[in-house]
Amino acid sequence: MSAHDLRAARRPDFDPEIQAIADYVLDFDVRQSPEAMRTARYCLMDTLGCGFLALSYPACTKLLGPVVPGAVLPGGARVPGTAYELDPVQAALNIGTLVRWLDFNDTWLAAEWGHPSDNLGGILAVADYLGRRALAVGKAPPSVGDVLAAMIQAHEIQGVIALENGFNRVGLDHVLLVRIATSAVVARMLGASREEIRNAVSHAWIDGCSLRTYRHAPNTGSRKSWAAGDATARGVRLALTALRGEMGYPSALSAKTWGFNDVLFNGGSLQFGQGYGTYVMENVLFKISFPAEFHAQTAVEAAVCLHPQLRERLEDIDRIVIETQESAVRIIDKTGPLDNPADRDHCIQYMVAIGLLKGDLTAGDYEDSVAADPRVDALRDRMEVVEDPRFTREYLEPDKRAIGNSIQVFFRDGSATEKVSIDYPVGHRRRREEGIPLLQAKFERNVASVLSPKKSAALIACCSDQHSLEAMPVTDFMEILAL
Repeated sequence: MSAHDLRAARRPDFDPEIQAIADYVLDFDVRQSPEAMRTARYCLMDTLGCGFLALSYPACTKLLGPVVPGAVLPGGARVPGTAYELDPVQAALNIGTLVRWLDFNDTWLAAEWGHPSDNLGGILAVADYLGRRALAVGKAPPSVGDVLAAMIQAHEIQGVIALENGFNRVGLDHVLLVRIATSAVVARMLGASREEIRNAVSHAWIDGCSLRTYRHAPNTGSRKSWAAGDATARGVRLALTALRGEMGYPSALSAKTWGFNDVLFNGGSLQFGQGYGTYVMENVLFKISFPAEFHAQTAVEAAVCLHPQLRERLEDIDRIVIETQESAVRIIDKTGPLDNPADRDHCIQYMVAIGLLKGDLTAGDYEDSVAADPRVDALRDRMEVVEDPRFTREYLEPDKRAIGNSIQVFFRDGSATEKVSIDYPVGHRRRREEGIPLLQAKFERNVASVLSPKKSAALIACCSDQHSLEAMPVTDFMEILAL
C-alpha cells in the first residue's frame, strides 16, 4: 500500500468483527436456550458467592468503595455484601474485583483463557442503576432474567473470540475480552442503537490491552485479581461515552499500521470457526472443588486422591511426575520462591503439594502461614511437570474441551503409586449432574458468611426457582444482596 493510500481519509465500513458483535447483542434471542438460562442462574449464584467469600480478605476490601473518599452516589448502583452506592462505572470495578479476587468461579479455556463471569461487574452495576432510575420515575426496572440474558451474551462474545485467538501468545491479557464484551452488552442494556454499540466496541478494541506481566514470574501479583474489574468498568465507561454521541472508529482492528491487528496482534487477524449463540454459557466450566487455576483443577483432584497413600510416607518420596496440557506448562509451571498468594495460586506444583499434604485445597492455603510449612517446598522440589500430548489435543477438541492431568509418585525403594489420571473436573459440562449440588452447597456457605440469616434464606430461596428468579425485579434482588 502506498503512502497516499495510508493517508486516505474516506472512512470505511465497520470491521466485520465489530458488526457481528453489535448484530448479535441486538438480534439474537438467547432465551431460546433453556439450558443457557439455567446455567446462567448457576453462574450468577456461584459468582456472587465467590464475591461474598472475597469480603473476608483485607487485600481485596481495601480496593472497594468510591474512587476517592466521599464520592458516593445515593440511589446509585449497589455493591453486594457492602453498603456502597456508587456510580455504575465504579460499582462495576467494585463488583468485578470481588467476583474475581479468589479465582474460584467459572472459567473458559480455549486458545485464550479467561473468566466470562467477570462481565457481571458491569452488567449488575448497570442493571441496578437503570432499575433505580426507572423506579424513581414510576417505570418498571429490569428483571433478573434480563441480567441472565446479558450474562449469556457477554459469555458468548468473550468465549467465542477466545476459541481460536490466543492473545496470550503475543503477551496480551485476556481481560481485553472482558472490556469488549461488557461494552457491547451494557450499551445494549442502556438502549444504544446499532451504530452506538459499534462505536462502543470500536473504542474497546482501540484501548489495546493490559500486558500479562502481572500473571507470570517474576512479577506475579495481586493486579491479576482486580484487572478484570478494571476491564468491565472500562467497558461501562465506553458504553456510556458512546451513548453521549461520541464517534466510533470503523477499522479499529484492520487499519493498516495503526489498527489493533498490526500494532498488537503481530499483523494477524481474528479467526472464527463459529458465530455467536449460546454455546459458551452451555459449556462453561465451574470451579467447584478447589480455588485453583483451572488448568490445575484435575491435578489437585488427583493429588487429593493420592493423599491417603502419602501422608505417612512423605520422607520416602523420590519424585512426583505431573503430566498436563501445554497451556498449563506455559502458565502455571513454576519453580523457585513464591512471594505472595497470587504467585501460589498460579503454580501447579504448589497446588498439588497442598493437595498431597492436606487432602484438600482452600483459599486460605495460599496465605503466607501455610506456605511457610517447609514440607510444601520440599515436595515442590521433587516434582517434574511434563506435557502429555493427549491432554493438549483433547483440551482443544470442541466435543471434549478436556482439562486432563495425571500424577504418579515414585518412592526411594523403587515402588510407586498408581498413576491417577483425570480428564474432566467436577465443574465440566460432562460432570454437571455431579457438580451442581456441590455448587449449590458452596453458594449457601458463601452467602451465610456475609448476609444475615434472614437475607441468606431469602437469597437462597429466590435463586432456587428459575421462573421466579427470572421474573424478579433486579432492584429487589440487589436489596437482598446489599448490607
